[in-house]
Amino acid sequence: MTLEIVSSNKSYGGWHKRYRHRSTSLNCDMVFAVYLPPQAEQGVKLPVLYWLSGLTCTDENFMQKAGAQRLAAELGLIIVAPDTSPRGAEVPGDPDNAWDFGLGAGFYLNATQEPYARHYRMHDYVVHELPALIEANFPVSGKRGISGHSMGGHGALVCALRNPGRYQSLSAFAPISNPMACPWGEKAFSRYLGDDRARWREWDASVLLAEATERLPILVDQGDRDDFLATQLKPEVLQAAAKAAGHSLTLRLQPGYDHSYYFIASFIGDHLKHHAEALKG
Repeated sequence: MTLEIVSSNKSYGGWHKRYRHRSTSLNCDMVFAVYLPPQAEQGVKLPVLYWLSGLTCTDENFMQKAGAQRLAAELGLIIVAPDTSPRGAEVPGDPDNAWDFGLGAGFYLNATQEPYARHYRMHDYVVHELPALIEANFPVSGKRGISGHSMGGHGALVCALRNPGRYQSLSAFAPISNPMACPWGEKAFSRYLGDDRARWREWDASVLLAEATERLPILVDQGDRDDFLATQLKPEVLQAAAKAAGHSLTLRLQPGYDHSYYFIASFIGDHLKHHAEALKG
């Protein structure tokens, strides 16, 4: 598969690069970003942390705002950030041009309903197609971690919980923990998956956690001043599911923090160390 370089910038001794390619999962062109720490130029095979961003974001938000490159360079972690949905003139979006569905809001699932089923298969893209592309073109060790924010936190949890053994580390910032019972999730699931709520359970992190066979330790940070905490995110549901299942979940409610990238930048170091311990230990 051909990779087209979009941009390249030196960062903390390594390189932040953006690539475009044709996705077979999504039937459109996609752009992803990758941070290659300096060890990548020394012939060392490195683990990869996949970062999934939230509603309205692209591959650029995390790489520009989180401040992760300095510590990633020290720890020897490659970071890969895909886009949050398929893109292009041929890709259907929200018929009302709303920001919480369609373009920029793929929810990291595989849609089954038309007109979305042909393009909105972000789960297959993130879990299978993109890692295959990374592992064929970059010096990676084969060890993978996954993290994300908000919709991307939901995506990280679901990708790991649905695919035991695929990832060796998992974390999330302010994830949509129980999407089948919140407005964002209900809107997305009804349109992407249809009205059968039994099918929604396959994409709900709290449901999956309660039934998980793999006990991958999870780190979650959540700001207590987050405007979406009570109505959209519902971390208490995830916590209850983990407790009932005896699953290791560290949920940290951070006083004074909101839903922004200031919050992510404040705690990204803890998450990178959490992943590095598992991926390089």
